[in-house]
Amino acid sequence: MKVLLVEDNVMLSKNIRTYLELDNLTVDTAFDGEEGEKKILEEEYECIILDLNLPKKDGVDVCKSVRERGVKKPIIMLTARTDKDAVLKGLDTGADDYIKKPFDMDELIARINSVVRRSKDSPSPVIKFKDITIDSNKKQVKKGDDVVDLAPKEFALLEFLAVNMDKAMDRSEIIESVWGEFEELMFSQTVDVHVAYIRKKLGKEVIKTVPGGYMVESDAS
Repeated sequence: MKVLLVEDNVMLSKNIRTYLELDNLTVDTAFDGEEGEKKILEEEYECIILDLNLPKKDGVDVCKSVRERGVKKPIIMLTARTDKDAVLKGLDTGADDYIKKPFDMDELIARINSVVRRSKDSPSPVIKFKDITIDSNKKQVKKGDDVVDLAPKEFALLEFLAVNMDKAMDRSEIIESVWGEFEELMFSQTVDVHVAYIRKKLGKEVIKTVPGGYMVESDAS
């Protein structure tokens, strides 16, 4: 597996690279946001490990930029910040997971394997129900003939529910699939807030509230 590590702390970067290579991963490195973005756009990686606080261009801006250019490979953000808003902003720009510094190297490898596995278990590229069309390749949602602009995590949430059409999905399943295994989000209102945003844009009937979670119904009215 070939991964890109974008981390400006040279010693930490060296330590992470050494450990990942011991696990038979091929690791490229970059030490600032601009260099990292250039490599992401020019090379093929199965996973990108992206520090949130980088010189020249921070991780959030890099993530947003490469997602807008069609890069779909999973991105894990590294952060030393305790500001949950900064972390959520990174996730909403298209990151698949995050891990706080300091972290256990085995946990990082587990997160890499998890996001890569999820990316390979991709759903059918186009899902339709009622007057909603979800195009996973284009990361686009239409209501009727109108394109509706959803934030990356709003799209991922709606896509997850649509892939599991007519199944009640509880909050823990939604968080694990859309945000990753984040204990601090398990008792937050993150899922409910994103569902509210989606309903505001697509209509209240699109996502149904069920005990403990949400679902999308194929015959929802």
